[in-house]
Amino acid sequence: MYNQALQLIKKYDTIIIHRHTNPDGDAIGSQVGLKHIITTTFPNKKVYIVGDTTKRYAFVEDWTPDNIADETYNGALAIVLDSGAPHLVSDDRYKLAEATLRFDHHLFVEKFCDVEIVDTSFESCCGLIAHFAKHCNLSMDSVGAKALYTGMVTDSGRFRYDSVNSQTFECASYLMTYSFDTNDIYGNLYADDFANIKLRAMFTLKINFTAKNVAYIYTTKEELLATGADEFSISRGMVGTMSDIKGVHIWVNFTETDRGVLCEIRSNKYNINPIAVKYGGGGHQKASGACVENHAVAMQMLADLDAMMQ
Repeated sequence: MYNQALQLIKKYDTIIIHRHTNPDGDAIGSQVGLKHIITTTFPNKKVYIVGDTTKRYAFVEDWTPDNIADETYNGALAIVLDSGAPHLVSDDRYKLAEATLRFDHHLFVEKFCDVEIVDTSFESCCGLIAHFAKHCNLSMDSVGAKALYTGMVTDSGRFRYDSVNSQTFECASYLMTYSFDTNDIYGNLYADDFANIKLRAMFTLKINFTAKNVAYIYTTKEELLATGADEFSISRGMVGTMSDIKGVHIWVNFTETDRGVLCEIRSNKYNINPIAVKYGGGGHQKASGACVENHAVAMQMLADLDAMMQ
């Protein structure tokens, strides 16, 4: 299934790699990983990565986005990673490229690139990219392998989620042949300073429950500002505070921002993806997200999630 993708990469001398907005470890890891696969295998190609920035994954080597002019897209290939829909792509200039390619592991919503490799059997886009490199006998270096492994760790919940399968461990084993320090990855991801530990404790005390035991946290813009943390650290970072509560099978974290209310929805039992899609988002069966207009719409979403518990 990779032949068309490989032929596109071989054809173009300039390649620009995109991923989704508000990047997580999988988005950053797949972007850096694919860049290093291409530059190691084809040293004469110019490869750029673009998108919005994040403090959370600044420890990933070579993650800093490039600042490129529109003209760079002339006669170039744009590759979109880890994005289930076009409005989720960070920097829509990918549309200016001569050709477009997409690698993704989310549930399919629509086709928006010339060639698409969408496979939901992978726990992460990083896993898909690792499999692509291994299957096509492409070269890599330790920087790329470490970035891909980082994304696999984050999107699999440290290999705990039920999206993990034998394929996951095969790809992880392949990446580890490139000799990088896993302690460095886990230290940066999970070792925390006391201020953040207190922040998680504060959000644990903010947990509420619907009539049918859907757990949720709602953070206003004023509360977000008062934390001193960025949107990602609160929206993505705090949804996990509800993940291990006995009797809770759906939980959602609402975070008000200038762009709307970010909604991170999770479940350990139900397919919550249709709810996310209904409100303009997407993702996976048990981990999806959306951005809605205001508090009232967020509460409508919560009511829909509550109704699933029937």
